Amino acid sequence: MWSMFNLFYDLAGLLFPRLCNACGEPLLKAERVICLKCARDLPYTDFHLFVDNPLARQFWGKVPIHGATALLYFNKGGKTQKMIHNLKYRQQTEIGLFLGRKIAEHLLNTEHYQDIDLIIPVPLHPRKMRTRGYNQSQFLAEGIAEILGIQINNKTLIRKTATQSQTKKDRYTRFQNLQHTFKVVDKDALQGKHILLIDDVATTGATLESCATELQKYSVKKLSIAAAAYVR
Repeated sequence: MWSMFNLFYDLAGLLFPRLCNACGEPLLKAERVICLKCARDLPYTDFHLFVDNPLARQFWGKVPIHGATALLYFNKGGKTQKMIHNLKYRQQTEIGLFLGRKIAEHLLNTEHYQDIDLIIPVPLHPRKMRTRGYNQSQFLAEGIAEILGIQINNKTLIRKTATQSQTKKDRYTRFQNLQHTFKVVDKDALQGKHILLIDDVATTGATLESCATELQKYSVKKLSIAAAAYVR
């Protein structure tokens, strides 16, 4: 029976090879999502260890936050970019769970993030949600919640207007485009809570700042931010 299973597994691997989401090489049987070599080589930021880090500084003087961290550096053509691309555009949602768990493992032993009450993923506009079929930040949040045992709330913060791609815009233009884009529809869910706001990639921080500005209107106790990747 076991030999038949191995034969079937090997045949399936030939027809539908499982590839590393970071380098594209075939995965071994024991490997999941990314290969062991890429797992060793991921460009971790270690921002969670420092309250004063490059992502946190993006919010200074703009919106009050308790802490901000990003798991990986995002470099053009690098492993992180390939993972995020596969997560967002190729329906490889297990990458979101994988990265979310990694974020949680870092936060688990960091005193600054010990009292989080609620996880909120940055929402997609319903039109983009219909097109893509899922919110990549939701899968990051689910990976974090799995490790930390914290509730996810994806109903309270909504994106009420669609925006064009922000990729080639500067920070000021991005923030201007995002003003009044997000809305809280259940303020009671936020009051007195330490909120962890989740996004996939932090570039200028404009999207996160717009979300944070809206959330801070409703008596949150603390607001922290975590992203899977940070563009330097």
